Amino acid sequence: MAKTDIVIQPVTTKGQKKAFVELAYRLNANDPAWIPPLKSEVYALLSPTKNPFFEHATVQFFLALQGGAPVGRISAHIDHLALEQPPEQGMGPGTGNWGLLEAADEDVSRILINTAENWLRDQGMRRVLAPLSMSVWEEPGLLTFGHDQRPTIMMGHHNAAYEGWIESSGYRSVKKLQTYAVPVTEGFPELINRIVASGERNRKLVIRKVDKKHFDRDAEIIMGLLNDAWSSNWGFVPFTDREIEHAGKNLGKIVYEEINMIAEIEGEPVAFMMTLPDLNEVIKDMNGKLLPFNWAKLLWWLKRPKAKTMRVPLMGVKKELQNSRLASQMAFMMIEYIRRNAIEKFGTERGEIGWILEDNKGMIAIAKALNAELNREYTMYEKALYGDAVSEEKTSPILP
Repeated sequence: MAKTDIVIQPVTTKGQKKAFVELAYRLNANDPAWIPPLKSEVYALLSPTKNPFFEHATVQFFLALQGGAPVGRISAHIDHLALEQPPEQGMGPGTGNWGLLEAADEDVSRILINTAENWLRDQGMRRVLAPLSMSVWEEPGLLTFGHDQRPTIMMGHHNAAYEGWIESSGYRSVKKLQTYAVPVTEGFPELINRIVASGERNRKLVIRKVDKKHFDRDAEIIMGLLNDAWSSNWGFVPFTDREIEHAGKNLGKIVYEEINMIAEIEGEPVAFMMTLPDLNEVIKDMNGKLLPFNWAKLLWWLKRPKAKTMRVPLMGVKKELQNSRLASQMAFMMIEYIRRNAIEKFGTERGEIGWILEDNKGMIAIAKALNAELNREYTMYEKALYGDAVSEEKTSPILP
């Protein structure tokens, strides 16, 4: 494919947005591990009226066309809350992002990436941290290990060729995000059982289920703990009040009391563990569509879910208790209670924890104590944008 044949088009119309969404389904159709997301969810992600990320972000979507047909896409965006974070934590002033990359070949990917870089330069950015699709809380990183496995709920899956294409565009790995597969059916090692039993003798410590009757309250507790627990983590960007409200509303549909826990010491919430049944198991053959009949299948599943896999996407311990013996004890207690309930109610056979930062020694130690194995790895890349430097692709045609 000749570079001169490729034209970049900013997404400004309904038709362009539809082409932006549909392209991923076409380019990934032959990948047996790719699970088509529900299109309604994708459109909501891209919508400024439905996704509160847009309230603190500047976003531009681009399509690559050849002969008038879409052959690639990318988002370029600046999270203004991320600009306020300390640079040593990965974000910080002058750092922009791109994501949602899909490309038919390397030439398309290179032109799209350069287009995103040039847009970020024009916005005054000096560095790119990518890919992010679009918030760090959504789908961060490029899948670089585990392409043979289907992703679990809210996890990305990417063409294995993208790794080489991105690196050939001058990007270097800055952080690995890992997931671990946890065997659950046979129970955990005896050491874990002793730790759990010891915690149960502590009368000040209570592990309770999330209360769906008061889910707004518990969602606020969880997000508050998350903002505190993760505030020093690499890549951290705080949740806004609107994002907390939005997450509570969206996750409320797939949050089940038996597999979501809050730890309290003398009545004060100090830790939490969120677990989600793998929705991808039921939507994998829907091709992203709920009509005409898939909505009924999904609704039935949501009422009586059976999930072979459970994913723990988020957990956190109040910062003042981190690195303490009590922190790991609470983690093991919540994991064990969730394991029992998941098997009994949902027929679960395996768990997945992640993502976990590659240098999070505490969480990796917990995973290894559970006999978990690394099953997927996502890579975050960075690249400097040097002032007014003009890339090779600066003159690629861009249509309004």
